[in-house]
Amino acid sequence: MRRRILIVEDDRTLRQALTFNLEREGYEVRGAVDGQQALDWARNDQFDLMLLDVMLPGMSGIEVLRVLRSEGVATPVIVLSAKGDEIDRVVGLKVGADDYVAKPFSRPELLARIEAVLRRDRGSSVTAPEAEDRIEVGALAIDRARREVSLNGEPLRLTLKEFDLLAHLAAHPGRIFTRDQLLTRIWGLDYAGDERTVDVHVSWLRGKLRAADGHDYFRTVRGVGYAFAPRD
Repeated sequence: MRRRILIVEDDRTLRQALTFNLEREGYEVRGAVDGQQALDWARNDQFDLMLLDVMLPGMSGIEVLRVLRSEGVATPVIVLSAKGDEIDRVVGLKVGADDYVAKPFSRPELLARIEAVLRRDRGSSVTAPEAEDRIEVGALAIDRARREVSLNGEPLRLTLKEFDLLAHLAAHPGRIFTRDQLLTRIWGLDYAGDERTVDVHVSWLRGKLRAADGHDYFRTVRGVGYAFAPRD
């Protein structure tokens, strides 16, 4: 079965070019012209990947992504934007993007990024031998099947990667993981980002957990990586 890609791009020329190239690679492609159309199609249809432009009429791509993730739509997303600043990339990742490609991009680069994200998504759909459906460490409860987290009985809202990172570390309390190990495990072998991605996500997780009960659930091992450190 052909993999299905939703392109969300208001530039007609670029949208048509992307559609042509992706269909030539064997993908089934559908193109949305604005944020509302993207939301409607993503909510009511099944796609393997979304290519999402940031600058859209009416509703930005970041806001589209924020809404989809808040509604539990887990379709992998690659954000496309002429904005190459790091802050834009960080915002996209924070609200749940799987990758970020700055315009202008080459056709081989985009195809490689698409293939990498689709491979990671296929891998994440297979339950790893170590994975338990439910992890409970003190007041923290993680339900892998439902992808839900609660702390002291209160739900904790996390992005997709924050959830994956927390679940992996909490399954091995006290064990030290290098940044490279975490990148490989959570983002995949083909991820094009660097180790700062791990630092940023750990920082976000720390903030959310600390805000909930005041405890710092992560131990930083200088020059090495991180370990999950529950309350004694």
